[in-house]
Amino acid sequence: MAKLELVKIEGTPRELSKKANKALRAEKRVPAVLYGPEIKENIHFSVDELELEKILRKAQTKIQELVVDGKVYKTLLKRMEYDPVTDRPIHADFYVLSDKHKVTLRVPVRINGTARGVVEGGGRLFQPMKFIRIRVLPEFIPAEFDVDVTPLKIGNSFHVGDLDLEGIIPLDSMSRTIVTIRPPKGALVSEVLEDEDEETTEEGAEEATAEGEEGAAEGDASEESSEE
Repeated sequence: MAKLELVKIEGTPRELSKKANKALRAEKRVPAVLYGPEIKENIHFSVDELELEKILRKAQTKIQELVVDGKVYKTLLKRMEYDPVTDRPIHADFYVLSDKHKVTLRVPVRINGTARGVVEGGGRLFQPMKFIRIRVLPEFIPAEFDVDVTPLKIGNSFHVGDLDLEGIIPLDSMSRTIVTIRPPKGALVSEVLEDEDEETTEEGAEEATAEGEEGAAEGDASEESSEE
């Protein structure tokens, strides 16, 4: 699991009105709200769009050190709203983390390596899950889950239960498939596995023949020695 990145951003207190929000968006500032288990009243502020880009430009969980009105908060960006036409951010929710309270979030999955089944058998890699839902204390929040697919052959899969989940409660079923290696188009898994078994059998037969020949050679040498 990758370590969390800390992103520092600054917010400015804002008025609560549609007119004020519209003016902020015209200035490329995003209306936002700050809340959490230890926050008595929600804090309303705005943040520069470019500052948000520091968080959104990479699919990784990040912790934000957010400064609003001189106070520093350790936060997690929980929710974003986007304009359906321009796709620009129009609202953001920041959750203030507490060391004593678990938080629920989605963590991205990153695939590493090239599967053996793809390289050797022409298989195809499929990733049904790109995010894992978890519940965890702030100290155990991962930036992302790394999955090494290198040893996977055709027909093999990697499941939620195969992840390193120390200190983490997965909210998705442990049996759910994160990544699987399917056979080449037009081929069945059974056919591919049979071919692999045949190759393994042939290799074993060749080794056995070689061992037999070596044994025969040793036997001949013993006979020659006894005749002398």
